[in-house]
Amino acid sequence: MNNPGTINVLLVDDHPVVRDGYRRLLETTSEIRVQAEAGTGEEAYRLYFETKPDVLILDLSLPGSSGLETLRRIRCKDPDARVLVFSMHDSPLMVTRAMEAGAAGYLTKASAASQMVEAVREVAQGRSFLTPDLLPGLMAAKDRQPDPLRALTPREFQVFVRLAQGQAVSEIARTLNISRKTVGVHQTNIMHKLALRNTSELTRLAIRCGAIQA
Repeated sequence: MNNPGTINVLLVDDHPVVRDGYRRLLETTSEIRVQAEAGTGEEAYRLYFETKPDVLILDLSLPGSSGLETLRRIRCKDPDARVLVFSMHDSPLMVTRAMEAGAAGYLTKASAASQMVEAVREVAQGRSFLTPDLLPGLMAAKDRQPDPLRALTPREFQVFVRLAQGQAVSEIARTLNISRKTVGVHQTNIMHKLALRNTSELTRLAIRCGAIQA
C-alpha cells in the first residue's frame, strides 16, 4: 500500500544504466517512489495505464514509438497525465514541440541531478517546470525568423524526423502503424511545404532546426 503523500513515478529511458542511476537518485528522497520502468514507447504506454503514476518521466529518444509520439498518445487518452520530459535534446524546437504535445515540464540530461527531484515535485503538484539552461535558447528563438517546421502537422513532423534519421518508408510505416502509401503522401507534403528537393536537404534542415543531432 502506498504511503499518503508518496509521488509514484514511471521512469522511461531506453538505457537501463540511466534508469538505475535516476531511480537511485529519486528514491533518496522520502516521498518519491519509482513504481515502474520502461525502455520503449510501447512499453511506456502500456505501463502508464496499468500503473497510473503521478508523474511520467519520459525520454524523447526511444526505439520504436518515439517519446513525442508516446506523449501525444498518452495525453490524448488521459488529458490529465503529468509528463516530465527528460532528454538530451535541448533545442527550442524540441522543447516547444514537447510542451505543445502536453508535457508539463522539460529537463535536459545536462541539468544538475538535484533539478530532477525538484522537477518531479513541481509536476506532481500540477505546476510546470523548465530547467534554467533552456530559457536563453527559447528567448533567442523568439527573436529569430519563424521556424519553418511550424508548417508541419504533428504527424508530418513525426515522419520528417524519421526521414532525417535515415529511416526507410517501410520502417516508418511499420513503426507508426500506417501504410507505406500514407507515409509517401506525408513525405510529398513535407517536401512541398518546406521547399526541399531531396533527403539530403531535409536532413540538413532537421539538424539546423535541432530536430535531430548531427
